[in-house]
Amino acid sequence: MPVVNRIADYAEEMKTWRRHLHQIPELALDLPKTAAFVAERLREFGVDELHEGIATSGMVAIINGQGNDAGTGPTIGLRADMDALPIPEETGVDYVSGHAGNMHACGHDGHTTMLLGAAKYLAETRNFSGRVALIFQPAEEAIGGARIMVEEGIMDRFGISEVYALHNAPGLPVGAFLTTPGALMAATDEFHIHINGRGGHAAMPHETRDPVMAACGIAQAIQTIVSRNHYALQDLVVSVTQIHTGTTDNVVPDTAYINGTVRSFDPDVQQMVMHRMKEIVAGQAASYGVEAELNYEEGYPATYNDPAKTAFAVDVASEIAGADNVESEGGREMGAEDFSYMLQARPGAYLFLGQGESAGLHHPKYDFNDEISPIGASFFVRLVERAQPAT
Repeated sequence: MPVVNRIADYAEEMKTWRRHLHQIPELALDLPKTAAFVAERLREFGVDELHEGIATSGMVAIINGQGNDAGTGPTIGLRADMDALPIPEETGVDYVSGHAGNMHACGHDGHTTMLLGAAKYLAETRNFSGRVALIFQPAEEAIGGARIMVEEGIMDRFGISEVYALHNAPGLPVGAFLTTPGALMAATDEFHIHINGRGGHAAMPHETRDPVMAACGIAQAIQTIVSRNHYALQDLVVSVTQIHTGTTDNVVPDTAYINGTVRSFDPDVQQMVMHRMKEIVAGQAASYGVEAELNYEEGYPATYNDPAKTAFAVDVASEIAGADNVESEGGREMGAEDFSYMLQARPGAYLFLGQGESAGLHHPKYDFNDEISPIGASFFVRLVERAQPAT
């Protein structure tokens, strides 16, 4: 079956929700306007329970299935992220961001809308058994709101046994789905290196301990971790993204700073990178006669799709989009996603939903394609109805 007819009936309403959310982009955990709008819609739909203030501005809405007034039975979790990015918008749309410097450049306004659409339908029809937990999460782009919600106990508190999420995908045909079992997205770490040397006149470098040369040496040596310490058939990225030092052409500065990211899938590879980076930073600092301090921060873990739950989600997606429009072995990518924390806590799956040709994610000209909101909502509701059929 294609898009659920009842959901298609309120596609225009979903577009209105999404474009309102687009105008009020908020960051990280601080989403008062967004959370208030979502909570107001959920109350209008008649959800059975609404638990607010989780991870500051997150919430979980519970809808009981048919004949389940006691709220018993298995519970399936569906998650949408709500936060925006600190990017000035350049879309030129008439519903442009009203919060200068912030925009929904990753489509979380659309993700929230798809889950709201599913909530409206599920609360109205209740054509399922058990319960559904609708998870509206802050701070996917920073801090890791999913981690905080898990740490605050949502999985046990609401009896969630499995959990699913969607993310829009520019460049993938409209309405097509893509995922893969096992590792789908990478773990992401950050490194910060602070170098302390001895500055002086650039015409007399022999009197200095040059942190600029040390920074160049460290940045180059770090690249050998991938090329010489790592098995070539395993995925790993080590990227230096910032080097800051100096103020003018005739002064050797006292300090330098290096920052970058590490992307990996295997915890053993992650540990190897950390170990080698410590050795390289210490060794290069000694060779240049400077002091260097490495601060290595472990970030989001790899996003791991449970194979059985992924196969089920692929089957549901094929029902919505047609088997020819679902890629079930789409491979993995080096981007990261904090839904990984929820997938560590419970089995489930994460899928991409094509939104056609558009500006890329995190680009100032990006805008979510409203055409795919009913498709995503239909996927969510059929997932629930098939996982927990009404008796």
